[in-house]
Amino acid sequence: MKILYKTLLFSLVAVLCLACSEKEIPTTITVKNVLDRERSLETVELTKDMLKVEDLSTVGIKNKETNTLEIIQTVDNDGDGVLDMILFQPRIAAKGESQFEVVTVEPGENPSAPELCYSRFVPERTDDYTWENNKVAFRVYGPTAQKMVEDKVPGGTLSSGVDAWLKRVDYPIIDKWYKEELSGVSSYHKDTGEGLDDFHVGASRGVGGIAARVDTTFYYSKNYTQWRTITTGPIRTSFYLEYAAWDANGKTIKESRVISLDLGQNLSKFKINLEGVDNIYAGLTLHEKDGEVSGNTEKGWVSYWQPHGDSELGTAILAPRDTFMDFEKYDVPTKDLSNAYAHLKVKNKEVCYYAGFGWKKSGQFNSKADWEQYLNAFSEQIEHPLEVTVTP
Repeated sequence: MKILYKTLLFSLVAVLCLACSEKEIPTTITVKNVLDRERSLETVELTKDMLKVEDLSTVGIKNKETNTLEIIQTVDNDGDGVLDMILFQPRIAAKGESQFEVVTVEPGENPSAPELCYSRFVPERTDDYTWENNKVAFRVYGPTAQKMVEDKVPGGTLSSGVDAWLKRVDYPIIDKWYKEELSGVSSYHKDTGEGLDDFHVGASRGVGGIAARVDTTFYYSKNYTQWRTITTGPIRTSFYLEYAAWDANGKTIKESRVISLDLGQNLSKFKINLEGVDNIYAGLTLHEKDGEVSGNTEKGWVSYWQPHGDSELGTAILAPRDTFMDFEKYDVPTKDLSNAYAHLKVKNKEVCYYAGFGWKKSGQFNSKADWEQYLNAFSEQIEHPLEVTVTP
């Protein structure tokens, strides 16, 4: 009898142990900051494979210290209707780390936030594509605008340069400015308190357009030919652009790109796929040539700080150190062809860099030194990204 009792007891313990071992272990995300300053405006990307889940629509990210859900954004990168990635921006102390738990949530349970990262195709203004966050705004030009110029129809634009919209408010302005401009209520070329578009691009590279160099001549593509919005939301907007194959002194170059802009950043990320070229130049227009070109090859950036209207403006190209080769000031008499260039290495048919601006009147940067300090800090973030570990 005692033997039978001991056998039953052993079996029961074994079953309980097996049940405990099969109990689902929570997935923990550890985010580590190796820098000696707090980081709060950098985006962590989590994929389905990293989290070992099939459906990201029911996933929440809970801060284990505060026991609260983080603001997240889910993204379908390839447009197939299936969510591929979750984004969030944790606050991580200097030389610190924080832990987060992956939890299952009901629809509407995740906290909401304003959609400050926004982009769209603008058919009512020929065919601009425009994007913004809470700091900056930009636009590029499409095939209709190009054809108008080629057909000598007034109002077109022929340029693969990037336009800067100088906003000085933290809320979205794209839809508002276009509506007021096209209805005649106001003009986005005048500052009525929110900022304005008084940044001339023309044939220049604007803020981050690319060029291929052969001998002493730079060659460019024309306007984009196709577009696709990938995502908008509280943390990131991103979109795809495609360009017709273009010629650089007999070399045929094929180009497409994904551009993204994250909350709190002054620089858009350009991820460009290229065929037919081993290196490329990303440029900043020199406008009236009354500003100052500066750069730091070790930290991977080139900048142009200039007087602009009743204020001052800094523009910049920044790239990882293993991509950034050098920089130069290209100054010629022809209108709009003078640019400051970052010379960038193309690796495996791809080049990645960041381009953007800081406007003194927006209150973010008071001087050239402030702007360059921001670029140095951004470079440090790129070289030392937040370290993300998912367990188990």
